[in-house]
Amino acid sequence: MNSSQDRKAAIKKLKTLVYSTRQDLDVFRKNIEKTFYSPILPNHVEFSEHTYSQVNCDILMPEIYSTGKIMLYIHGGSFVGGSKKSYRSFCASLASATSCRVVVPDYSLAPANTFPKGIEDLQLVFRSVFTEEQIAKSLDSANPGKAENPEIIIAADGSGASIALALLLNLRERYRECISRVILFSPWLNLTSDSPLIKEKKVHDEVMSGDCLRRSADIYTYETNLSNPLVSPILASKEQLLGFPPVYIQIGEKEILLDDAKQFQRNLHNAGCGCELDIWPDMMFMFQLADEYLEESHLAIEKIGRLITYQEEKTDELTLTRAPVLESSLDSEA
Repeated sequence: MNSSQDRKAAIKKLKTLVYSTRQDLDVFRKNIEKTFYSPILPNHVEFSEHTYSQVNCDILMPEIYSTGKIMLYIHGGSFVGGSKKSYRSFCASLASATSCRVVVPDYSLAPANTFPKGIEDLQLVFRSVFTEEQIAKSLDSANPGKAENPEIIIAADGSGASIALALLLNLRERYRECISRVILFSPWLNLTSDSPLIKEKKVHDEVMSGDCLRRSADIYTYETNLSNPLVSPILASKEQLLGFPPVYIQIGEKEILLDDAKQFQRNLHNAGCGCELDIWPDMMFMFQLADEYLEESHLAIEKIGRLITYQEEKTDELTLTRAPVLESSLDSEA
């Protein structure tokens, strides 16, 4: 059971992820890195840095991982902060729990790079990862040279969920078919001025507020673009959601974002797509990142691990060595 002091410490830490009108941008970014960066990675996970189509990325590799799948993690930070370095420890825990390599891109941030630059960066990374994994599978195949689609998991949190879903909505069918699952932590799904979180004054929970959402949205893109499904994915049409991969949303019961998550689940179900909404009692925004204070943080990541490895145990074999990262360029068609 968490003490009240632990909860207060967790909330103080998690507030670092949310940009407010009173903060200097450079200070906000430095505070995220100072708060979340750790030079020591958990569970003997190793990392290397790799450039995919001019976008710098971390590649996190647990001691035991499946050669048949890879995760692309899109970090949050209110569209203006966060980095692969500040999320390295958290994504290493994910890599270990899921027995999966994790790629974390340093995509372009607002305000210097507003919508859609971050999405374009991630499209380049995704296509490069797809190509490299396809080559690796063809080399390991019983029929060398035969192109087989890799299995890719998309994961994201907070504002990164908006960008991740925009990436998915933009992907061609050949790419979307290789995505086995989408995992969203506390997703930002509606940034329009009509959103109750933004329209109504003084909406807040223990960590964030509607005012923070409004401020971040204004920096990320212009007002008339906020109703674009690539910014506010809750507005994606049924036709746009058809064929969406299975979605898993992990969110705290105390979050102001919960109602939007419930609506997005209904939207996906109406489009014939699977969506599991996992609501954690008494938890706050991005509680998973406060593992030194909250027992639930560890349990939540363990649950993600079981979710990802369950099917894998039936179909895949694990390798006990860390394979080298393939070097290949993005084909012109991608």
